[in-house]
Amino acid sequence: MLRFIKFLAIVIILVTGSAQSLLAQCAMCRATVENNVSYGETSLASGLNLGILYLFVAPYLVIGVIAFFWYKKSRATHARKIIRLRHP
Repeated sequence: MLRFIKFLAIVIILVTGSAQSLLAQCAMCRATVENNVSYGETSLASGLNLGILYLFVAPYLVIGVIAFFWYKKSRATHARKIIRLRHP
């Protein structure tokens, strides 16, 4: 479990460290999409919307998975404590 926490911390540090360079491209992407839509091409815009939805859902999915495993572990720990109390 400790290895997973270390791995997760490294991933979070790397993602937040590179976020500033990712934000710099927003105006460029918007201009490209507006240009393509004005010429009748909507495939790039739909792909960009799908990417935005992916980026929106991913953090909630990660938090949900962590919460699920935390819940299962705490429930198992609680069950072990109850068994110890019943059978001293």
